[in-house]
Amino acid sequence: MRVFITDDSQIVVERMTDLLKDVAGVEIVGQAGNAREAILAIQETDPDAVILDLQMPGGSGLEVLRAIRRERPDVQVLICTNFPSPQYRQQCLAAGANYFLDKSRDFAKIPAIFRQLLRSSSKRPHHAAR
Repeated sequence: MRVFITDDSQIVVERMTDLLKDVAGVEIVGQAGNAREAILAIQETDPDAVILDLQMPGGSGLEVLRAIRRERPDVQVLICTNFPSPQYRQQCLAAGANYFLDKSRDFAKIPAIFRQLLRSSSKRPHHAAR
């Protein structure tokens, strides 16, 4: 599973990368620190999943989520934010996020989520074309 990480904190990106390196079948294909860069890089790298921060320079994660959904409705999107208000959760889920995680509480859940995604994707028919 090809994963793209979008967060303006390099420490958070490194922590996510460390968490995911032990998940067999996950490959980090790119990262971005702002919304505009994220949208372009996600189009170029064609990931299966995106971990997305909400508050970033150059736009919001919600804008990135909407752009992803226009282009690739099949991509798994995990919102991982320091702003886990019910309002943000509702907006993100309505815009097509698959998961909404609180960085301070749910960070450690990320590897388990990817293991589950990998298990469920192995049960679906594979498509030859991307």
